[in-house]
Amino acid sequence: MEFSEKLTLQRKRRGLSQEQIADRLGVTRQSVSKWESGAAVPELGKLIALSELFGVSVDYLVKNTWDEERPRQEGDREDAAAQTRMERQVAELHRMFRGYRYTSAARVFGLPLVSIRLCRRMMGRDDVARGIIAIGNAAVGVVAIGAFSVGLFGLGAFSAGLAAVGALAVGGVSFGALSVGIVAVGSCAVGVWTCGVASAAKEIAVGVAAFAETAVGKDAEGAHVLLWGDGLTKAQVEEFLLRHHPGLWKPLVHLLSFFGANIR
Repeated sequence: MEFSEKLTLQRKRRGLSQEQIADRLGVTRQSVSKWESGAAVPELGKLIALSELFGVSVDYLVKNTWDEERPRQEGDREDAAAQTRMERQVAELHRMFRGYRYTSAARVFGLPLVSIRLCRRMMGRDDVARGIIAIGNAAVGVVAIGAFSVGLFGLGAFSAGLAAVGALAVGGVSFGALSVGIVAVGSCAVGVWTCGVASAAKEIAVGVAAFAETAVGKDAEGAHVLLWGDGLTKAQVEEFLLRHHPGLWKPLVHLLSFFGANIR
C-alpha cells in the first residue's frame, strides 16, 4: 500500500475531510489532495504531524512494506465496536418482534411437553404455540393459554376446547362473556345447559332472560318455567330442576341452582 492510499484510509477512518487535515497541518487543501493522489509527498515535518494526528508511526506512512499491526488493531477495534452496536440493535429488534420463545426438549406423542410463543407481532406459523401445554398469542394444545387458544382446556380472549374460558368461549364446558357449549356460563350463554344474563338452552336455561325447555329467571319462557320471586332459594331451584330432570348430574344441578338463586 502506497503513502497516498494510507493517508486516504486513515483520514476516512476518522471521518475527516481534506480541508480539516489541511487546517490542522497548516497547508492548503490542494496540498492534501496532491498527497492523496500520489502527485506529491509531504516534507518530513508534515509526515511527523500526520503520524501524530493518526496515531501511527512515520515508518507505517512512508514504507511500502510495513508492519500495520497498530493501525490494524485500531481499525479492528472500531469495526468490532460498530459490529457490536449493530448486533445489539438486531437483537433488540428480534426481541421486539419475536418476543419470548421456548420449546421443551421433552416430548409426549411427538408434541413438545411445553411450547411458549409470546410475540409482540405474529410473523408466521412458527409463532403459534403447539404442545401438551401451549402458551402464546395463539396456542394449540391439551392445555392452551393465549389470546387465541384451542385445546382440551383452553384459556384466552378467544378460547375453544373441551373446557374453555375466555371473553368468547366455545367448548364442552365454557365460561365467558359470550359462551357457547354443552354447559355454558356467561353474560350471554348458549348451549344444552346454560347460565347467564341472557341464557338460551336446549334443556335448561337459568338467567335474567332464560329460554329453554326448562327455564328459571325473571323473564323465562319454556315448557317448564320458574319465575324469580322474593326469597327464591337454592333448594327451591334444585327441587324444581330435579322434578323435571330427575336424572340430571348432581354437580350440574348444584351449579344451575346456585345461579338460579343468586343471579338478579
